[in-house]
Amino acid sequence: MNPIWAEKTAATEAGWNFDNSYARLPKTLFSEQNPTPVSSPRLTVFNDSLAATLGLNAQALRSGNGVEILAGNRIPEGALPLAQAYAGHQYGKFNMLGDGRALLLSEQLTPQGKRLDVQLKGPGRSPYSRKGDGRASIGPMLREYIMSEAMHALGIATTRSLAVVATGETRVKDDVEQDGAVLTRIAASHIRIATFQYAAKWGTHEELRALSDYTLQRLFPEAQVGENRFLTLLQEVVRRQAVLIAQWQLIGFVHGVLNTDNVAISGETIDYGPCAFMNAYDPTTVFSSIDPNGRYAYGEQPDITVWNLTQLADALLPILHDDKVQAVQLARDAVSEFTRLYERNWLEGMRAKLGIFNEEPEDEDLIQELLSFMYKHHADYTNTFLALTFEKLEETALFHIPEFLQWHERWRARLDRQQESEASSKELMRNNNPAIIPRNHRVEEALEAAVKQGDYTVMERLLAVIARPFAHTPEQSEYAAPPEPSACSYKTFCGT
Repeated sequence: MNPIWAEKTAATEAGWNFDNSYARLPKTLFSEQNPTPVSSPRLTVFNDSLAATLGLNAQALRSGNGVEILAGNRIPEGALPLAQAYAGHQYGKFNMLGDGRALLLSEQLTPQGKRLDVQLKGPGRSPYSRKGDGRASIGPMLREYIMSEAMHALGIATTRSLAVVATGETRVKDDVEQDGAVLTRIAASHIRIATFQYAAKWGTHEELRALSDYTLQRLFPEAQVGENRFLTLLQEVVRRQAVLIAQWQLIGFVHGVLNTDNVAISGETIDYGPCAFMNAYDPTTVFSSIDPNGRYAYGEQPDITVWNLTQLADALLPILHDDKVQAVQLARDAVSEFTRLYERNWLEGMRAKLGIFNEEPEDEDLIQELLSFMYKHHADYTNTFLALTFEKLEETALFHIPEFLQWHERWRARLDRQQESEASSKELMRNNNPAIIPRNHRVEEALEAAVKQGDYTVMERLLAVIARPFAHTPEQSEYAAPPEPSACSYKTFCGT
């Protein structure tokens, strides 16, 4: 069969509906690059529900031709693979970066009229690979699949994973041998703060304007653009980050590596490397093995986001205003809004977790006092809110503490002062306090079975449970328990 005809047929059967708008930007922002073929691609996990949302034929993608596309061995008709250029701050140090082991395959136009990036992670070297091989290992790719699907189920903006394909090739990193893998990631966009930093440092002002116009039109089409469209862009990014970081804090999520290249302009959670969910409440929680000083600890995430947004604002200065002093003031005012917006989103979310509908001045003190008890007595973050939701105080470490019981009485009195019924408050709490999160020990259990034994049933069960975090069913109880004390010194590694 003619290979070109085969590619066209495979694309048509699978339902790919590609466009390549990013490739129409200035060429300095990317490099066209085809994936490097792998020896024996094998599908390990596939996201049927996401495929349906994208307008894709799951059966066709599970076939031989479909897997060849997901592995990067075959380029479907209409795709134009490219590696995006970016340069940003990693642990405060500015570096030239770029897609070192990822390629933007194309953009899928969905039946709902959305434009979503289709990216391959681990498809081989690109011009930005530096000393890397451009490949990925099966464990980290499966981990990203689990974590991103958990975040999606929790209602938090995130990139998602369509599939993970084992490559049939062995990869050794840090003396650990694993099968190679390619993950297909779906995102509203892969434009990052670091993309703007790259354009500002190595591009022209016109190229920076082109990137900014494109981003505004693609990601914020509903934005009320004022006299200064680039200021509108910055304000919209600040607004979305304020929502996202508040959601992370409310759910106990620790990203682990909030470098500027890991902050998506779209406001989606991106790059699930050394991330994890907090067990016992502690603002200093750090899981990442490469963050010994806690730069990206749970409690630092709001402040480091301000720092990152400042880097975006700095990159936009040349086009914010012709007068540099005025440009700096515009940028400063825009970024300073983050704290107010974040605190508003966080406080609204915390009220919901406690069943509170209206506002009272003392609410924040009530919330902070609860968090203080949780921190002092090493109470599990997720399960404490569950115990309050279902009035099972005996299931929390705080049950026998007189001060907490006094707090509980004040909280109950607070609920009595609002017009909404107790049943409405409990419903609000059930909808904002998940029964389960992807507990770190459960994630590792699933990965160990899949990577070391080739047994994906443990992962499949975990995915089924975390897909309905607010169901509060008896079947979820075994996944709700925190780890044994011996497992509490959990460390993650930047493998994705």
